[in-house]
Amino acid sequence: MAQNYRHTLFSEPVKALQERHGSRAAYLKLDAGADGTPDALTAKELDYIALRDSFYMASVTADGWPYMQHRGGPAGFLRPIDGNRIGFADYRGNRQYISTANLAGNDRVSLFLMDYPNKDRLKLVGHAHSIELADDPALVTSLMPAGYRATPERAFLIDVIGWEWNCSQHITPRFTEAEIAAAIKPMAAELTQLRAELAALRAPSSGE
Repeated sequence: MAQNYRHTLFSEPVKALQERHGSRAAYLKLDAGADGTPDALTAKELDYIALRDSFYMASVTADGWPYMQHRGGPAGFLRPIDGNRIGFADYRGNRQYISTANLAGNDRVSLFLMDYPNKDRLKLVGHAHSIELADDPALVTSLMPAGYRATPERAFLIDVIGWEWNCSQHITPRFTEAEIAAAIKPMAAELTQLRAELAALRAPSSGE
């Protein structure tokens, strides 16, 4: 059971509000025994991560502002490295370097991973750091998706300390072009066959 996510984020003010609104007792029972030990990523979380083609990563600026950035790539570009460590290659973009600079001052990050078709979402918190391509080209290159046309600048490595699955309420299912194409492929094949049969019926017979 994932306990350290709640152990980490349930500050005293959070607990006070839970007590006020009647949810503290239930959470206290769920979190019994939590001692700060990181939540181990299981096969379920790792398999889910391997199927994602995007996620959102939050970090904190030097002035204390939360900053959220979208990361995308081929499915599986965010991948397990060892134990509770995951990582991804950071591609050349608009060269603002906000996340990279944030992590140099505060290594805390939060990741939000969505599966819209199945209405699933996974939240991760951890400590992250970046490694420049020039400092470890083998590592950065190893995190590049095969055949993906992007230029890597660095790698982000994240040591996950907690995770939690969220409820599916209020998630609107959304589908990618590839998912829609796969869903309608049988219907498209049937339509092609029906059109061919109709054309054959309309064609003049050889006896006419």
